[in-house]
Amino acid sequence: MTVVSQPPTQRIALVLQYLGTRFHGWQWQPRQRTVQQELEEAIQSVLDYPVRVHAAGRTDTGVHAAAQIVHFDAKTLIPAHRWRDVLNARLPDDMLIRASAQVDSHWHARFSATWRRYRYTLYTDACPNLFVRSLAWHYYQAPLDESRMRAALEPLVGRHHLAAFHRAGSSRPHSWVDVQDVLCDRDGPFIYIEVQASGFLYGMMRLLVGMLVDVGQGALSPEDFTALWQGQRRDEVKYAAPPQGLCLLRVGYPTSPFPPETWYDTQPHLALPQAPESLESLLCLPRV
Repeated sequence: MTVVSQPPTQRIALVLQYLGTRFHGWQWQPRQRTVQQELEEAIQSVLDYPVRVHAAGRTDTGVHAAAQIVHFDAKTLIPAHRWRDVLNARLPDDMLIRASAQVDSHWHARFSATWRRYRYTLYTDACPNLFVRSLAWHYYQAPLDESRMRAALEPLVGRHHLAAFHRAGSSRPHSWVDVQDVLCDRDGPFIYIEVQASGFLYGMMRLLVGMLVDVGQGALSPEDFTALWQGQRRDEVKYAAPPQGLCLLRVGYPTSPFPPETWYDTQPHLALPQAPESLESLLCLPRV
C-alpha cells in the first residue's frame, strides 16, 4: 500500500485591497456579502477545502481598504508568491491582492500588528462629482477650516480613554487607545484626515470625523472638542461621518513580510484639474 504524504502546512499572508461600497463589512454575516466570505470562497476554490482567513482589522459596511493584511493556513505546494495571481484570477472586480508571502507559523495578521492607520477623505467643493462620490464624503454645507481641525486632532496623540468615540455593540471591554500619529491636510477641495493607533474602537474614526466637521465649520472650538473626549461625553457625539470616505490605509509590523511599495501608501490622493480662468481660454482648448 502506497502512503501519499501530505503537503506541508504554509501560513500565507496577503496584502488585500477592496472597495467597500458593495460589501457588508469584513466579517462573515448570514445572507450578506462580506469581504471575508468572498476571499475564503476564492481560496477554497483552489484548495478544495474550507479555510479561515484572519485580518488585521475588521472594517465596517461601506469602508474601503488600501492595504488590509490577512493570513490563512494551507496544506499546499503552491509557492507563497504565486497566491497573488492565483487569487486575483478568482476574486471579484472590487477586490485585489497586491502581494502574497509565506510567514512564520507564529505570525498573525491581527496580533502581530503594532499599529493601523486610517484615512478619511472629505470633498468640500460646492459642485458634486460622480467620480469621487464613492471614495469621499461630499461636505458642502459650510466651509471647513482644516487648521482648526488639525488643532483639535493633535491633543489625541498619546494614550487616552476615548469612550466618546466608541459605538455601542462592541465586545471590547475598555476604551483606551494608544494614538501614535495624526494628520489633517487640504489639497484643493479635498481634506485628508489620518489617525494611526495601536488599535481602534468600534466606530471610532467615523464618530471622530463627524465631530471634527463641527470644529471645521466653527460650531465647536478645538478646546471644546478636546474637553468632550476627555470628559467621555459620549451623549454629545450625535452622528458619525458616512462610511465611503473611510479607508484602512496601512498596517504596521515590527518586520513586514512585504516590500513597502506593495502596502505603504497605496490609496492615491484624489485630485481635480484647475478650471480655466475664462470662457475664452476654454474655447481656445485644442479639439480632440
